[in-house]
Amino acid sequence: MLKNKVGIIFGVANKRSIAWACANSCLENGAELAFTYQGERLKRNLDKLTAGMGDTLVIPCDVTNQAEVDRTFEEIDKRYGRLDFVIHSIAFAPREALEGEFLATTREAFLTAMEISAFSLTQVSLAAMPLMKDGGSIVTMSYYGAEKVVKNYNVMGVAKSALESSTRYLANDLGSRNIRVNAISAGPINTLSARGVKNLGSFLKQVEEKAPLKRNVEPKEVGDTALFLVSDLSSAITGETIYVDCGYNIMGI
Repeated sequence: MLKNKVGIIFGVANKRSIAWACANSCLENGAELAFTYQGERLKRNLDKLTAGMGDTLVIPCDVTNQAEVDRTFEEIDKRYGRLDFVIHSIAFAPREALEGEFLATTREAFLTAMEISAFSLTQVSLAAMPLMKDGGSIVTMSYYGAEKVVKNYNVMGVAKSALESSTRYLANDLGSRNIRVNAISAGPINTLSARGVKNLGSFLKQVEEKAPLKRNVEPKEVGDTALFLVSDLSSAITGETIYVDCGYNIMGI
């Protein structure tokens, strides 16, 4: 499905990351992948995960540093000369902003969450665009807290709302270049970043009880949805937020 396709994945923290599930689905279907990391600890994790892949391109990229973002895509250009897809799975807010009342969010926490979790999609899309010479696909990761209040999700919910809106605006801007931009709104998964949200366990239990499928989503199911969105099977889909949450989002009280 992705034979001869080149992609880059942002946001692999460890083997439980949604980004890693996306990577596995793409690799199993023939893609050639590059990865980015932020910080030496995450580099060690990524090096272990990619150890059996041969000469995989693993690039440091802190999205708060424009020079690193630019260098990332320069490295892709040097190695491959093109790019077919991007999977953007980056989000961060200070832990203290993910509990209590949203009202108490500090200016610093708000700006940090917006820059890393939302603006970085625009930043990465702009840098990727020149390498998508024959079109391409950009996929990002959202969550239900973008549209409904989820206790303790707070500023991250606001950032995800901005991310979903950015997806639509970017889809409009890039459509004439045959570049598609979509978001996946996954149900809660016990990842490193999700554990920063207080009472994650109660979220998981609530979804299991209320979702039509009576269970939580598996990382592979999110990965396979990303595979669909970066493949030609989704060639007419852009600007969408696709829910992969066992149907939880359709339920009322």
